[in-house]
Amino acid sequence: MTSLAPSLDDLRAAQRRIAPDVIRTPLVRLGVDGPAEIYLKLENLQPIGSFKLRGAANAMAQASDAQLASGVYTASAGNMAQGVAWCARARGIPCGVVVPDTAPEAKLSAITRLGATIHKVPFAEWWSVLVTRQHPQYAGRLFVHPVADPAVIAGNGTIGLEIAEDLAADAVIIPYGGGGLTTGIASALRAVSPATKIYAAEPETAAPLAPSLAAGEPREIAYTPSFVDGIGSKALLAEMWPVVRGLVDGSFVMPLVAIADAVRTLVERNRVVAEGAGATPVAAALAGRAGTGKIVCIVSGGNINSAKLAKILVGEMP
Repeated sequence: MTSLAPSLDDLRAAQRRIAPDVIRTPLVRLGVDGPAEIYLKLENLQPIGSFKLRGAANAMAQASDAQLASGVYTASAGNMAQGVAWCARARGIPCGVVVPDTAPEAKLSAITRLGATIHKVPFAEWWSVLVTRQHPQYAGRLFVHPVADPAVIAGNGTIGLEIAEDLAADAVIIPYGGGGLTTGIASALRAVSPATKIYAAEPETAAPLAPSLAAGEPREIAYTPSFVDGIGSKALLAEMWPVVRGLVDGSFVMPLVAIADAVRTLVERNRVVAEGAGATPVAAALAGRAGTGKIVCIVSGGNINSAKLAKILVGEMP
């Protein structure tokens, strides 16, 4: 694999490799009469409640015994940490996680339950780990990048293969965090369903991709933490920008209130619990941003704090 964008062979190999570890998640119709036929790809049903298990499983399956001997670590706000921790526990090796101080308690508790060690740092220091791929706390361990790793991206891309097997979609909307999920799914669909439009979705408080696409070059924005904690940042990862810009047809920036409404709609209509990131594509589809036809929304995860979910369900903003 020579590029961050996986080939079809890479994707199919990843699909075979991770089959014992992940669920082939269902694609179901959203129970709402809206501007389109809206379908949900339910990655919140993975064992860790997030799609991140796919990339973590593919990356660690390709690491050698020597690379894994001292253990592994990652930098994650929660979901990738759970994916790496899950795979590390299965192998009986130590796992460390560098998390930003904005990480939600629900995800931190899940990381601890899986046996990983948490090292909490300020957001800027956490972002630096994503850029430099190192942290002195875990020197000597294998670093599994949560986004810009070819094996991780190929694992993520298996979602795209499954969608194409189940439905001839007119468009797919993908929550945009670091770009690894978007790149993986988009690479798969460009290979097997080239007519399908591919859109990213971002929360209004942390949306660097949309202005970057408009400007034709990376743009940094003012980042504000919110209940949508699984996606969004102040800037794009430099190595992801040239890949992503050639794969997506646009990015939808969604208001927090619309995302909260989508979280509530998923629970009320489909009994699906989604975190803010997973509901952001649904908010975009319900607003008609992707047009008509068959629209697939990637419900990327369901790891939302119970107190936040309770507030949303009674019509309040967490």
